[in-house]
Amino acid sequence: MRKRARIIYNPTSGREALKSDLVDILAIYERAGYETSAFATTPEPNSARDEATRAAKEKFDLIVAAGGDGTINEVVNGIGGLRHRPKMAIIPAGTTNDYARALRIPREDPIGAAKIILKKQSIMMDIGKAGENYFINIAGGGLLTELTYDVPSSVKSLFGYLAYIVKGAELLPRIKPIQMDLKFDGGEFKGKASMFLLALTNSVGGFEQIVPDASLDDGKFTMIIVKTSNVVEIMRLMTLVLNGGKHVEDPKIIYRKTSKLVAKPVDERMMINLDGEYGGDAPMTFENLARHIEMVANLDAIPDDAVTGISPEVRRAEDRFVKEVQKLPEDQTMLDNDGTVK
Repeated sequence: MRKRARIIYNPTSGREALKSDLVDILAIYERAGYETSAFATTPEPNSARDEATRAAKEKFDLIVAAGGDGTINEVVNGIGGLRHRPKMAIIPAGTTNDYARALRIPREDPIGAAKIILKKQSIMMDIGKAGENYFINIAGGGLLTELTYDVPSSVKSLFGYLAYIVKGAELLPRIKPIQMDLKFDGGEFKGKASMFLLALTNSVGGFEQIVPDASLDDGKFTMIIVKTSNVVEIMRLMTLVLNGGKHVEDPKIIYRKTSKLVAKPVDERMMINLDGEYGGDAPMTFENLARHIEMVANLDAIPDDAVTGISPEVRRAEDRFVKEVQKLPEDQTMLDNDGTVK
């Protein structure tokens, strides 16, 4: 039976160039061996998410999220909680396209992005879970993470990530720390901070040096806690970021790897940012779902230290082996070659 692919595209993403390339994009996935169809998202809430859920339940083999990071987030939320999760591919058409940057997918060339499927390369990607929602790139809390809420979508489309920089300069004087209670692997932070950030890739807001050692499939978030709200100190930290990621050893920063974070506010509201959008209020628990979704990637171009190096095929074989062993009664897991218990 021929494999099936569903392209879920946002007709209003970025500069709206995607629609003119759609016929050629469909042809590329057909050439890759997929019977391919397309779905244009609507202004209705969760349009991309609901279509992704439907396609997964209909046993589609591949779902292509074509749009900005918001569209990718919705598609992942549509399949993240399902037993059958189709392979995913992305065609970036948004503002910063952090996810495409991390996977080394062409960000200004929709047809070139679609052609990555022809390389037959993929990676089992970690995703995050926050409460009942999933995220693909970042989660955070504190006033610094509220920046993206205030940038109008029209400005994002016109100016890209420069819009965030301009808005950030406007926001800096208003930043103040809030009391946080953060529990993570092997540690806890209780005190004032202007932001905590959990990253799944090394691309945050168009910058690749904020989390320079992020791995895509190690089951760990890269966690940053910024313990200062002083404008001068924050500007100094940003200079260190741009100067090769040297902020990671600064005493105003806590920089750790963790598979889980429990975040609680102490005496005031703490809004949570999930992939650039409002994701609810703390208290909230964040979990890393290791190697949860197979993602088409330009694996040749991804740095070796960003992946574990284990292919999805080998990973699936390992998982099947572990599941079969777990099914055995405890007194039958150690057998000689003739089948007798050792």
